[in-house]
Amino acid sequence: MRGKSTIPISAFATTGVVYNKLDQRNPKALLIMVRLNNLQIRTAALYDRVPLAHLRACLWPESSCDEHARELTAILDATAQRVLPLIIFVAEETDGALVGFLEAGLRSCADGCDVSRPVGYVEGWFVEEHRRGQGIGRQLLRAAEDWARAQGCREMASDASIENQLSQRVHEASGFTVTARSILYRKSL
Repeated sequence: MRGKSTIPISAFATTGVVYNKLDQRNPKALLIMVRLNNLQIRTAALYDRVPLAHLRACLWPESSCDEHARELTAILDATAQRVLPLIIFVAEETDGALVGFLEAGLRSCADGCDVSRPVGYVEGWFVEEHRRGQGIGRQLLRAAEDWARAQGCREMASDASIENQLSQRVHEASGFTVTARSILYRKSL
């Protein structure tokens, strides 16, 4: 496991979760890891940049793999300009292949949520088609929920394109409820 040492963190107390330092160079970075059959859920590291960029391009094809890789470099080496935290969880097979990811962040508010507390927000969630229906997405979401709870959140929010019926069904099967439907607008200044 690339030189990681185990350290218990009670703030994320969830059955089957192990907490590790990512590496000697960044002792504050934690690896949240859940072992499943032939798979582990863990926080992404800089060495995941290229395969993670390919998964992101499947979810967000309007950007190229190179654009995703550049953005991931800034996120994973903590140089991205962000006001609120963002974390990326990956699903990794025993051979090292990434088959899914979930990006979660904190937001100061989200539609339908308590405005007096920060909200955990699913920014992106993707599992390769051949691995869907095996509980991988659920485990990625569980890791993100544990992280959000440790940040003081009591709610998790997300969004899905109105055309993406599969995403809507997955969200609802995962316990999310619809709070609003809207059309987004933009205007150049």
